[in-house]
Amino acid sequence: MSDELQKQVSEGKATYDPHQTAYPKFRKRTKWLQDKHNSTFIQWLRFKVQSELEEDNHGVSENLRWLAAGPNMAVPLYRSYLIKGIKFNIKAQDDVRTTQNSGVYLLAHTMQVASAKDKNPILSNMGFYGVIQEIWDLDYQKFTIPVFRCDWIDSSGLVVDELGFTLVDLSKIGHRNDQFVLASQVKQIFFVDDPMHRGWSVVLSMPNREYNDVIGDEVLGDVIIECEPFTRGMPNVDTFDELVLATKQSVQKILVQITSLYSA
Repeated sequence: MSDELQKQVSEGKATYDPHQTAYPKFRKRTKWLQDKHNSTFIQWLRFKVQSELEEDNHGVSENLRWLAAGPNMAVPLYRSYLIKGIKFNIKAQDDVRTTQNSGVYLLAHTMQVASAKDKNPILSNMGFYGVIQEIWDLDYQKFTIPVFRCDWIDSSGLVVDELGFTLVDLSKIGHRNDQFVLASQVKQIFFVDDPMHRGWSVVLSMPNREYNDVIGDEVLGDVIIECEPFTRGMPNVDTFDELVLATKQSVQKILVQITSLYSA
Protein backbone atom coordinates (compact mmCIF):
# COMPACT_ATOMS: atom_id res chain seq x y z
CA MET A 1 0.00 0.00 0.00
CA SER A 2 2.82 2.42 0.80
CA ASP A 3 4.35 2.06 -2.69
CA GLU A 4 1.01 2.71 -4.35
CA LEU A 5 0.31 5.75 -2.19
CA GLN A 6 3.81 7.11 -2.79
CA LYS A 7 3.17 6.85 -6.52
CA GLN A 8 0.03 8.95 -6.08
CA VAL A 9 1.91 11.51 -3.99
CA SER A 10 4.55 11.87 -6.72
CA GLU A 11 1.87 12.26 -9.37
CA GLY A 12 0.09 14.82 -7.23
CA LYS A 13 3.27 16.85 -6.87
CA ALA A 14 3.74 16.80 -10.64
CA THR A 15 0.47 18.72 -10.90
CA TYR A 16 2.31 21.65 -9.36
CA ASP A 17 5.66 21.03 -11.01
CA PRO A 18 7.36 24.40 -11.57
CA HIS A 19 7.86 23.53 -15.26
CA GLN A 20 4.24 22.45 -15.84
CA THR A 21 2.20 24.42 -13.34
CA ALA A 22 -0.77 26.51 -14.36
CA TYR A 23 0.54 29.19 -12.01
CA PRO A 24 3.47 30.60 -14.05
CA LYS A 25 4.17 33.51 -11.73
CA PHE A 26 4.90 31.01 -8.95
CA ARG A 27 7.31 28.86 -10.97
CA LYS A 28 10.32 29.93 -8.94
CA ARG A 29 8.58 29.75 -5.58
CA THR A 30 9.33 26.22 -4.45
CA LYS A 31 7.78 26.67 -1.03
CA TRP A 32 4.51 27.95 -2.49
CA LEU A 33 4.30 24.92 -4.77
CA GLN A 34 4.92 22.53 -1.87
CA ASP A 35 2.33 24.27 0.32
CA LYS A 36 -0.18 24.14 -2.53
CA HIS A 37 0.41 20.42 -2.97
CA ASN A 38 0.02 19.76 0.76
CA SER A 39 -3.22 21.70 1.03
CA THR A 40 -4.93 20.18 -2.02
CA PHE A 41 -3.60 16.62 -2.15
CA ILE A 42 -6.52 14.98 -0.31
CA GLN A 43 -9.10 16.53 -2.65
CA TRP A 44 -6.95 15.74 -5.68
CA LEU A 45 -6.52 12.10 -4.65
CA ARG A 46 -10.24 11.64 -3.97
CA PHE A 47 -11.17 13.07 -7.37
CA LYS A 48 -8.50 11.06 -9.19
CA VAL A 49 -9.52 7.75 -7.58
CA GLN A 50 -13.21 8.38 -8.29
CA SER A 51 -12.40 9.17 -11.91
CA GLU A 52 -10.31 6.03 -12.37
CA LEU A 53 -12.99 3.84 -10.77
CA GLU A 54 -15.34 4.84 -13.59
CA GLU A 55 -12.96 3.28 -16.11
CA ASP A 56 -12.70 -0.39 -17.03
CA ASN A 57 -9.60 -2.16 -15.71
CA HIS A 58 -8.85 0.85 -13.53
CA GLY A 59 -6.29 -0.93 -11.35
CA VAL A 60 -7.23 0.99 -8.20
CA SER A 61 -6.55 -1.23 -5.19
CA GLU A 62 -9.09 -1.62 -2.41
CA ASN A 63 -6.70 -0.06 0.09
CA LEU A 64 -6.19 3.05 -2.02
CA ARG A 65 -9.93 3.31 -2.52
CA TRP A 66 -10.53 3.35 1.24
CA LEU A 67 -7.70 5.81 1.80
CA ALA A 68 -9.16 8.24 -0.71
CA ALA A 69 -12.56 7.99 0.97
CA GLY A 70 -11.04 9.20 4.23
CA PRO A 71 -11.20 7.81 7.78
CA ASN A 72 -14.12 7.55 10.18
CA MET A 73 -14.57 10.92 11.87
CA ALA A 74 -14.93 9.22 15.27
CA VAL A 75 -11.30 8.63 16.26
CA PRO A 76 -10.35 6.54 19.32
CA LEU A 77 -7.46 7.83 21.43
CA TYR A 78 -5.03 5.61 23.33
CA ARG A 79 -2.60 6.18 26.18
CA SER A 80 -0.33 3.32 25.01
CA TYR A 81 0.12 1.49 21.74
CA LEU A 82 2.29 -1.35 20.44
CA ILE A 83 3.92 -0.68 17.07
CA LYS A 84 5.97 -3.52 15.59
CA GLY A 85 6.41 -4.92 19.09
CA ILE A 86 7.57 -1.60 20.58
CA LYS A 87 5.49 0.08 23.26
CA PHE A 88 4.80 3.81 22.91
CA ASN A 89 3.09 5.96 25.55
CA ILE A 90 1.68 9.44 25.53
CA LYS A 91 3.49 11.93 27.76
CA ALA A 92 0.68 11.89 30.34
CA GLN A 93 1.12 8.13 30.71
CA ASP A 94 4.87 8.46 31.20
CA ASP A 95 4.28 11.08 33.89
CA VAL A 96 2.72 8.43 36.16
CA ARG A 97 5.20 5.67 35.29
CA THR A 98 8.83 5.06 36.15
CA THR A 99 9.61 4.16 32.54
CA GLN A 100 9.78 6.48 29.53
CA ASN A 101 8.20 5.55 26.21
CA SER A 102 6.99 8.85 24.74
CA GLY A 103 10.15 10.12 23.03
CA VAL A 104 10.33 9.79 19.24
CA TYR A 105 12.71 10.62 16.40
CA LEU A 106 11.75 11.21 12.77
CA LEU A 107 14.15 11.43 9.83
CA ALA A 108 12.33 13.22 7.03
CA HIS A 109 13.21 14.45 3.57
CA THR A 110 11.81 17.94 3.85
CA MET A 111 12.25 21.57 2.98
CA GLN A 112 14.59 23.69 5.04
CA VAL A 113 13.70 27.35 5.07
CA ALA A 114 16.27 29.96 6.03
CA SER A 115 13.64 32.55 7.00
CA ALA A 116 9.96 33.39 6.62
CA LYS A 117 10.82 35.26 3.41
CA ASP A 118 12.81 32.39 1.91
CA LYS A 119 10.96 31.45 -1.30
CA ASN A 120 13.46 28.85 -2.47
CA PRO A 121 14.25 26.48 0.40
CA ILE A 122 16.38 23.40 -0.13
CA LEU A 123 15.27 19.78 0.13
CA SER A 124 17.36 17.57 2.39
CA ASN A 125 17.16 15.00 5.17
CA MET A 126 16.38 16.52 8.55
CA GLY A 127 15.94 14.95 11.97
CA PHE A 128 13.07 15.86 14.29
CA TYR A 129 12.86 15.06 18.00
CA GLY A 130 9.51 14.97 19.75
CA VAL A 131 7.29 13.82 22.60
CA ILE A 132 4.01 11.97 21.98
CA GLN A 133 1.00 13.88 23.30
CA GLU A 134 -1.81 11.85 21.73
CA ILE A 135 -2.17 8.52 19.93
CA TRP A 136 -4.92 8.39 17.30
CA ASP A 137 -6.10 5.23 15.54
CA LEU A 138 -7.59 6.23 12.18
CA ASP A 139 -10.27 3.80 11.00
CA TYR A 140 -10.51 3.30 7.23
CA GLN A 141 -13.16 0.56 7.52
CA LYS A 142 -10.92 -2.23 6.21
CA PHE A 143 -7.81 -1.27 8.18
CA THR A 144 -6.59 1.18 10.79
CA ILE A 145 -3.57 3.49 10.77
CA PRO A 146 -2.12 4.71 14.08
CA VAL A 147 -0.71 8.24 14.13
CA PHE A 148 1.02 10.24 16.85
CA ARG A 149 0.35 13.88 17.65
CA CYS A 150 3.66 15.14 18.96
CA ASP A 151 5.26 18.20 20.42
CA TRP A 152 8.30 18.63 18.16
CA ILE A 153 11.40 20.40 19.40
CA ASP A 154 12.08 23.66 17.60
CA SER A 155 15.44 24.02 15.86
CA SER A 156 16.38 26.67 18.44
CA GLY A 157 16.12 23.98 21.10
CA LEU A 158 18.46 21.54 19.39
CA VAL A 159 22.26 21.51 19.54
CA VAL A 160 25.07 19.03 19.02
CA ASP A 161 27.83 19.45 21.60
CA GLU A 162 31.58 19.26 21.05
CA LEU A 163 31.53 15.51 21.66
CA GLY A 164 28.84 14.83 19.09
CA PHE A 165 25.94 14.30 21.50
CA THR A 166 22.53 15.70 20.63
CA LEU A 167 21.02 17.95 23.30
CA VAL A 168 17.43 19.21 23.28
CA ASP A 169 15.50 21.81 25.24
CA LEU A 170 12.10 20.15 25.71
CA SER A 171 10.47 23.48 26.54
CA LYS A 172 11.09 24.88 23.06
CA ILE A 173 8.23 23.57 20.94
CA GLY A 174 7.94 24.29 17.23
CA HIS A 175 6.28 22.95 14.06
CA ARG A 176 2.84 23.46 15.63
CA ASN A 177 1.11 23.29 12.25
CA ASP A 178 2.57 19.88 11.46
CA GLN A 179 2.28 17.81 14.62
CA PHE A 180 1.09 14.46 13.27
CA VAL A 181 3.28 11.59 12.10
CA LEU A 182 2.61 8.00 11.09
CA ALA A 183 3.52 5.73 13.99
CA SER A 184 5.43 3.49 11.59
CA GLN A 185 7.76 6.34 10.59
CA VAL A 186 9.31 7.11 13.98
CA LYS A 187 11.96 5.48 16.14
CA GLN A 188 11.83 5.45 19.90
CA ILE A 189 14.31 7.60 21.80
CA PHE A 190 14.84 8.69 25.39
CA PHE A 191 15.67 12.00 27.02
CA VAL A 192 18.03 12.13 30.01
CA ASP A 193 18.72 15.33 31.95
CA ASP A 194 22.18 16.67 31.15
CA PRO A 195 23.97 17.35 34.47
CA MET A 196 26.37 19.73 32.72
CA HIS A 197 23.72 21.92 31.06
CA ARG A 198 20.67 22.79 33.12
CA GLY A 199 17.43 22.70 31.16
CA TRP A 200 18.88 20.48 28.43
CA SER A 201 18.42 16.75 27.88
CA VAL A 202 20.71 14.25 26.17
CA VAL A 203 19.07 12.17 23.42
CA LEU A 204 19.67 8.44 23.81
CA SER A 205 18.70 5.37 21.85
CA MET A 206 18.56 1.87 23.25
CA PRO A 207 17.71 -1.70 22.26
CA ASN A 208 13.94 -1.78 22.15
CA ARG A 209 12.08 -4.35 24.19
CA GLU A 210 9.58 -6.28 22.11
CA TYR A 211 6.37 -7.06 23.96
CA ASN A 212 4.95 -10.39 22.78
CA ASP A 213 1.84 -9.81 24.86
CA VAL A 214 0.78 -7.45 27.58
CA ILE A 215 -1.79 -7.88 30.33
CA GLY A 216 -2.09 -4.65 32.27
CA ASP A 217 1.51 -3.72 33.03
CA GLU A 218 2.71 -7.34 33.01
CA VAL A 219 5.17 -8.09 30.23
CA LEU A 220 5.03 -11.73 29.22
CA GLY A 221 8.09 -11.75 26.98
CA ASP A 222 11.06 -9.55 26.11
CA VAL A 223 13.20 -9.74 22.99
CA ILE A 224 15.99 -7.24 22.42
CA ILE A 225 15.91 -5.49 19.05
CA GLU A 226 19.08 -3.65 18.13
CA CYS A 227 18.50 -0.18 16.71
CA GLU A 228 20.84 2.29 15.09
CA PRO A 229 21.85 5.47 16.94
CA PHE A 230 20.43 8.55 15.27
CA THR A 231 23.39 10.86 15.56
CA ARG A 232 27.08 10.33 15.77
CA GLY A 233 28.10 9.39 19.29
CA MET A 234 24.61 8.67 20.60
CA PRO A 235 25.16 5.81 23.08
CA ASN A 236 22.96 2.76 23.52
CA VAL A 237 21.71 2.13 27.06
CA ASP A 238 19.59 -0.62 28.52
CA THR A 239 18.22 1.01 31.66
CA PHE A 240 17.99 4.30 33.45
CA ASP A 241 18.01 2.73 36.94
CA GLU A 242 21.66 3.52 37.49
CA LEU A 243 22.59 5.82 34.64
CA VAL A 244 25.79 7.78 35.19
CA LEU A 245 26.83 10.57 32.88
CA ALA A 246 30.52 11.12 33.51
CA THR A 247 32.03 14.58 33.50
CA LYS A 248 32.66 15.69 29.93
CA GLN A 249 36.00 17.26 30.71
CA SER A 250 38.93 15.29 29.32
CA VAL A 251 36.79 12.47 28.01
CA GLN A 252 35.96 11.45 24.48
CA LYS A 253 32.53 10.03 25.18
CA ILE A 254 29.79 9.92 27.78
CA LEU A 255 30.11 6.85 29.95
CA VAL A 256 26.89 5.03 30.50
CA GLN A 257 26.89 2.49 33.30
CA ILE A 258 24.29 -0.18 32.76
CA THR A 259 23.05 -2.46 35.52
CA SER A 260 20.21 -4.79 36.38
CA LEU A 261 18.30 -4.95 33.07
CA TYR A 262 17.35 -8.42 31.89
CA SER A 263 19.00 -9.94 34.97
CA ALA A 264 18.39 -13.57 35.54
